[in-house]
Amino acid sequence: MLFKQQVLLRQKLFVLGSLAIGSLLYLVARVGSLDRLQPLCPIDGRFGPRGQDEIQLRALQFKRGLLHEFRKGNASKEQIRLHNLVQQLPKAIIIGVRKGGTRALLEMLNLHPAVVKASQEIHFFDNDENYAKGIEWYRKKMPFSYPHQITIEKSPAYFITEEVPERIYKMNSSIKLLIIVREPTTRAISDYTQVLEGKERKNKTYYKFEKLAIDPNTCEVNTKYKAVRTSIYTKHLERWLKYFPVEQFHIVDGDRLITEPLPELQLVEKFLNLPPRISQYNLYFNATRGFYCLRFNIVFNKCLAGSKGRIHPEVDTSVITKLRKFFHPFNQKFYQITGRTFNWP
Repeated sequence: MLFKQQVLLRQKLFVLGSLAIGSLLYLVARVGSLDRLQPLCPIDGRFGPRGQDEIQLRALQFKRGLLHEFRKGNASKEQIRLHNLVQQLPKAIIIGVRKGGTRALLEMLNLHPAVVKASQEIHFFDNDENYAKGIEWYRKKMPFSYPHQITIEKSPAYFITEEVPERIYKMNSSIKLLIIVREPTTRAISDYTQVLEGKERKNKTYYKFEKLAIDPNTCEVNTKYKAVRTSIYTKHLERWLKYFPVEQFHIVDGDRLITEPLPELQLVEKFLNLPPRISQYNLYFNATRGFYCLRFNIVFNKCLAGSKGRIHPEVDTSVITKLRKFFHPFNQKFYQITGRTFNWP
């Protein structure tokens, strides 16, 4: 009798063990498609000590497949209601600058469990046709999120478009604004490189950078060239300061974000009043790509598109020197206004 009970007990333990292992394997198989789950408890107290336990917990809190279906419009109104999901206007916008690292910044901030990103550039405030469609059209372009999360979008053309500051102010005068900048001459060359690549894909010819950046008649910097104008950061910022106090802006060092991203992301977390959640575990250097990639959990990793990190063409050193001399006084004023100094030549 005792022997039979022992046999039955072992059988039960075997069945329970099999179920447990099966459940674990199912979770591992599903985690690649996970997105952000509704939080199990309030954000501030959600996570315990940092380390592997935290990463595993986060892996179970994000249900990527579910929100992906919502973004594609495949969810019913009842599903949306049951999951308490909403489409919120952004509480923060990355307004620029082009080729400063806006995509990298957005993707890295998306590592934070309280942040939900708009996948595409909306171009609502800088496009008259889109703006005429109204604020509800803009809201419906936002991703589904939980009420405690903040939505962030990025459209770098916002920074240099004259009408945008007033339009954003009318939507939300207390919104937080992120500007990511790189050394101005480097940014201008990067801007040129992107356009050049597009021309080459279409088998079109294009001027050399030197011919565009320097006026051939005066031999001075060509301020009519858009890539040069965009790099005069202080001129654009002054227009924004007519509507928003400097405290509502945070300047991100785009050059440092490439080489040492975590400190920059921690500053942004603080600016957005987010609890610190992004750790070194979430960022790993990819030697093949030459820049940092993202680790969301034990299974799901992501690198930026191959178009990032383009090799710049060689530019005449005298032109680089002339551009740096031209940008210098504007840079000094930018440091003074923002209270942040960069080691730019």
